[in-house]
Amino acid sequence: MLNQLLKKLIRTGSGRTRFILAIVGLSVALLLILSAVQLQSNYNDLLHSKTNQDSIANFLVINKAVTDKTVGATSLTDAEITDLKRQPFVDEMGVLTPSRFKVAAQSISDKIPFYSDIFFESVPDEFIDVKSDDWKWDEHSNFIPMIVPNQFLDMYNFGFATSQDLPQLTQELVKSLPIEIRIKDVIGRVTYYGKVVGFSDRISSVLVPQPFMDWANKEYGTTVSSKASRVVIRTKDPGNPELVGYLKDHGLTTDADKTRFSKYRQVVDTVVTISWFTGAVMLLFALLIFTLFIQLTVASCKEEINLLITLGTAPKQLQRFLMNQFFPPNILIVALTLIVLAVLQLLLKYFLEAQHIYISSFIAASTFVAAVFILAVLWLVNAMTIKKYIAATA
Repeated sequence: MLNQLLKKLIRTGSGRTRFILAIVGLSVALLLILSAVQLQSNYNDLLHSKTNQDSIANFLVINKAVTDKTVGATSLTDAEITDLKRQPFVDEMGVLTPSRFKVAAQSISDKIPFYSDIFFESVPDEFIDVKSDDWKWDEHSNFIPMIVPNQFLDMYNFGFATSQDLPQLTQELVKSLPIEIRIKDVIGRVTYYGKVVGFSDRISSVLVPQPFMDWANKEYGTTVSSKASRVVIRTKDPGNPELVGYLKDHGLTTDADKTRFSKYRQVVDTVVTISWFTGAVMLLFALLIFTLFIQLTVASCKEEINLLITLGTAPKQLQRFLMNQFFPPNILIVALTLIVLAVLQLLLKYFLEAQHIYISSFIAASTFVAAVFILAVLWLVNAMTIKKYIAATA
């Protein structure tokens, strides 16, 4: 009987318009805040998940930018290499070792004739994207294994071969071709045989095993030492604005295609920040509206509540009843918001999948945690407001 009486009093004292405004304000605020949390989660998933990681883009070959001031002075000093290596965006670093001798390559086959001066570089094996059992060398080896860039084969097939009326080559055919390697030393020329064992998309250079490079530089090097002019780094995020900013500030450069997402990331970060800020402001307004709604409802029933307390109704009983009236709609709002986000996440997943970009089909655990946290805040605000105004009315 008491609960039925209280319901009649609350329904009489509560304004439908105020209640609808409170519901709408809280719903929009929750949708904005939880969308910002989910968007950040999706963005992190795109950056760091194994499905989306690009083994090519995550490795950057870095060198000094060639300008009027740096012409002839593009070598990296030990201090510059050390400083770059200790940056937080660098997971691993390898130094590209250049050859200190002149090299020429010539085809042995008359059907596919070619001759070209080339250059060798070497890098630690963990930075190479080609796996081959032939990638090994010692002083007793009868050939030098080489890894060449895919760009070289493309330039030959679609540039040199078509203009010189030469046959185009497949990767397998190139791997089967014996190549004569001529190394110039102080006495004359020394001839070796080379073999292409793979093609790389990561490093635009003719790579040879590190043991061969160390041996050949000592054996045939024409200079005492040669400082490195290029390094390769592995990074989790090639579009990291800190990385891009560091390269710019230190006069360094890398493949622009691999760092172009830096601008996109800044846009996404800005959108997320705006969503957070807008959602937080709207949540404050929604909490204010709910507080005012509860305050006005209790104030409009002030005389009836005062009478009930006079007749022996405990204030805690009234508080419990009012919480049961006002808090459940908040639970419903949070649940519906999560359902809407789950539907939007699924639609976004299918849309991005068509672009070969993969995210989870489900909303993130952090989104659930944020929803539970906001629900706890709403419970606390409701409880404090009801307790305060019941005490004031009594």
